[in-house]
Order: sequence, then structure tokens, then C-alpha cells
Amino acid sequence: MTTSSPDVPRSFLCRLRAYRPNPSVLLFIATIAAIVIANSPWSETYNAFLNFPVQIVIGGVELFRHAGHTMTVSQVVNDALMAIFFFLVGLEIKQELLVGELSSPKKALLPVIAALGGMIVPVLFFFAVAHQYPQSIGAAIPMATDIAFALAVVTALGPRVPKGLRIFLAALAVVDDIGGIIVIALFYSSHIAWLPLGIGFALLGLVFLLGRLKIHTLEPYIILGIAIWALFLQSGIHPTIAGVLLALLLPAGTQVHIGKLSSSLHDLTSRLRGEAREAKGAVVLSHEQLEIIGEIKDTATKAISPVQILEHAIAPLVNYFILPLFAFVNAGITFGGISPEGLLGVPLAILLGLFPGKAVGITLFTWVSIRLRLCIAPEGMTFRRLVSLSVLGGIGFTVSLFIANLSYDSPELVGLLNEAKLGIFVGTILSGVVGYLLLRAIRPDEDVAGGKGQP
Repeated sequence: MTTSSPDVPRSFLCRLRAYRPNPSVLLFIATIAAIVIANSPWSETYNAFLNFPVQIVIGGVELFRHAGHTMTVSQVVNDALMAIFFFLVGLEIKQELLVGELSSPKKALLPVIAALGGMIVPVLFFFAVAHQYPQSIGAAIPMATDIAFALAVVTALGPRVPKGLRIFLAALAVVDDIGGIIVIALFYSSHIAWLPLGIGFALLGLVFLLGRLKIHTLEPYIILGIAIWALFLQSGIHPTIAGVLLALLLPAGTQVHIGKLSSSLHDLTSRLRGEAREAKGAVVLSHEQLEIIGEIKDTATKAISPVQILEHAIAPLVNYFILPLFAFVNAGITFGGISPEGLLGVPLAILLGLFPGKAVGITLFTWVSIRLRLCIAPEGMTFRRLVSLSVLGGIGFTVSLFIANLSYDSPELVGLLNEAKLGIFVGTILSGVVGYLLLRAIRPDEDVAGGKGQP
């Protein structure tokens, strides 16, 4: 396409399309908006929105219906949209297991050990304060690390955090996600209905078979994914688990190897002979040219695996819509319902689990594994950096909020859920601010040559 003055408008449009706000900023804005509205005269409207029924009927079948009732906005977000979030988490986990920092025992051992410390110790801190039922149900809340927020803080620090430590933190957060998924599957599933669960696993087996047959067309996987989600919802197993299992079974191979893509495209483009008919800004290609361009698009697409195609497609949806909506729906703390005595229960337990608990667990397990020569410290890791990075592990937020909703998911426990949200926010903010300040205080050129300063 040509215009009389293309440079200025085209560059402006390119910058406009390329601009995307930081997902963490949107998450923060949505959280603040929920807290403000929940404590304002609009609180009743906010609650009415959360409990508004979502009725979508396709072919006589109501899509969002569970236990004989139409699902509300809150239930759709937590049980349906968050399944897409965990599907994306599953796609990221699969790539890490295949070619990333978890692709071999040698690479995976240190972040796995660190993540175990970051899950076990926070639970112990929680139980030290809130060990009686029903408060104790939420013991898993401080286990999680919010990878988006944690990496956003690390990115803001630039060269002060060496690349090896960024990779270590990302891998640790991925293992944390795996731990959270296992906890959700084992401890936050209701009475199991075996028939829909069995059919769901049969369809997962079909997904695996399609992958082995190298079927890379996305439509069958999307249709099967929706069916598997619905079956898991009816089975009593939390449907987010369906998203993770589906992602882990998708084929990660390609039909055209990237090394052969250039030559394949060169052969196709060399066949684009003949002049196109063009006049007054209109371009009309021949049927042969259209077929060749279609082959070029098809060949290029075959060089990308279904795992990466889906990850690339749904990541913006998750980051810019699902997670902010999740925060807005779940972050509404009502301060008037929290008593001074209540602060010493669940809020304090979660705060201690996230802030000192995560830091102690990650630091201790990492330091011991390195000192016992079970693992090798990443390049640039000193004890000060390890402690500072471990503090950032206490940024729980998204998955912590999700587990809190599963833990205190009944009308009589709504007060505990409100208290849990407060503990999550305070623990996350403290971990983020203190971790940032500690890392910022460390010189980018801190000398680690010859093992100086290493854990």
C-alpha cells in the first residue's frame, strides 16, 4: 500500500500498535479499583456484578452451568477464564521441561530445591500462627510466587540483576506453579464424580493420540479442550487442572524444521513470477500467485508448533483481560469487616508466610544445596543477591488469591477470605518493595570472581 506521504502516519501507527501497557500495571490498577469500589457507596453494585448470572446457551446447552445453577460472573472468572490462565501456565511449563531451565536434571535441580524451600517453609510459618480449623485450610496460600510481578521488579533493576539470576527466578516460579497446581488438584477438589472424570481423561488420551499422529490443526484441540473443561467442572476436580493437562499433552514439534524454512520459502517465492495488475492503488494477483502465497503462509505456519502458536495467541488475552478481570473480581477487601483481633490470625499467618517465610525457605534450601555441592550456583549469584532475590519470591498475588478463593469458598468463611486477601496484599507489597531495595543496593559490578561472595 502506498500513500502520498507514508512516513509520518505509518510510523505513528506502528508505534501505536506496538505500544502495550505493562500487564503488571493493569493488574495493579484493577486491584486498586476493586479495593476502592468495595469500600465505597458502590459496594452493593460491585457485589451485584460479582453475583450476576452468566447465561450462554449454545444448541440448547447452557455453557456455564454447574451443580444445577447458572454460574455467576465470579464463578465464570475463577472456574472458566482462569482455566485459560492455567492453560497458558501449562504451555510455559511444557516449554521449560523440553528446552528450558527444567529440561535436564542438572539444570532443574537448583530451582526445584529452591522452590521446595519456598513452598515448605511458608506453610510452616502459616501453621505457626493459624493451625486451627477453619483458618488452617488456607495453609497453601503463601506457597505461590507471582512470576509476572516478580520478573517486572527484576526487569526494572536492569543490569543490577545478572541474567543467570533472572533465569533462576523464572525457573523457580515455574516450579512454584507446578507445586500450586498439584496442591489444587489434591486438596481443593470436591466430591469426585467418576463418570465425567473418566470421559475427560479419555478425551485427554485422544489429545495425546492426535499429537502422536502429528495432527497440528488447532481446531480439534480447541473443541476437545472445551469438552474436557466442562467434564472436569462436573467431575469435582477443579477445571483449571484440565487446562494444565491439556497444555502438557499438546504437540511441541513442527511440520517444517526451522533450518529448512528459508530454503522452502525461497523456492516458493521464486515461483512468484509475472507482473501483478496494478493501477490507482489497487493490486490484483493471478490465481497462481494467490495459491503460491497461500502455500507460503501454510509453510511458515508449519514451522511453529501448536504449543507456541497457542501461547502466542492467548498470552495477550490472559495478560490484558483475564488477569486484570480476575484481580478486579477477587481483590475487593472490605476493611470494615476486619477486627483488630482478626489481624493476628489469617492475615498475619499469610504475611509471615510470604514475607519472611519465602525468603528464609528459598535462601536456606538454595544455600545448603550449593554448600553440599548438590548444585552449582548460577553466574553472578552472591549470598546478598540470593537473599534479595528470595525476598522477591514472596510476591504471591495471583495464584495466592486463587488458592485463597478455593480455601475459603463458602458463605460462612467469607470473613476469612477477606482477611486472607489483606494478608496477601501486605505480604506481596512488602516482598516487592524490600526485595527491590535490597537488589538496588547491590552494585552491578559486585566482584564474584574466584568464588568471592558466593553462597
